[in-house]
Amino acid sequence: MSAREQKEQVVAEIKKKLSNYSSAILIDYRGLTVAEATQMRTDFRNNDVDYKVYKNTLIELAARDLGLEELIPHLEGPTAIAFGVKDPVAPAKILTENIRKLKKMEFKTGVVDGKVIDVQGIKVLAELPSREELIAKMLGSMSAPISGLVNVLGGTVRSLLYTLNAIKETKEA
Repeated sequence: MSAREQKEQVVAEIKKKLSNYSSAILIDYRGLTVAEATQMRTDFRNNDVDYKVYKNTLIELAARDLGLEELIPHLEGPTAIAFGVKDPVAPAKILTENIRKLKKMEFKTGVVDGKVIDVQGIKVLAELPSREELIAKMLGSMSAPISGLVNVLGGTVRSLLYTLNAIKETKEA
């Protein structure tokens, strides 16, 4: 396979990921040690985040093809992309935590559902609850009325039992 064909494959891969995944966060990863990068990759893998370093020229070609020209000014220096495979919040949360802890990387820009977001948008995204947290909250709010109904019905039955017990005790006395 020629070098041109390899580059075309990488551009197609970037386009596919930018189109199909829920989010993509571009970062400048300068200064990371091998151990820090390995730990971060492990965090990504554990949270269904696809993380890869790409050449800026190949990202630029993919961005142009997808109409994401707003990414191009941010493509200076080393660039890695963290793609949110299932949860659009996961890459932003993991990267924010690592940037806070390591103080070595910095956000460049991001893409969420086909829209380019700035660094402030990434920070806001990182503060949103994860998919699992939202599901848990939704299930909790759905079960609250049912729990209330059970308590009300239980209270009525309990009151009836107390009344019957009181009548029984008065008749025995």
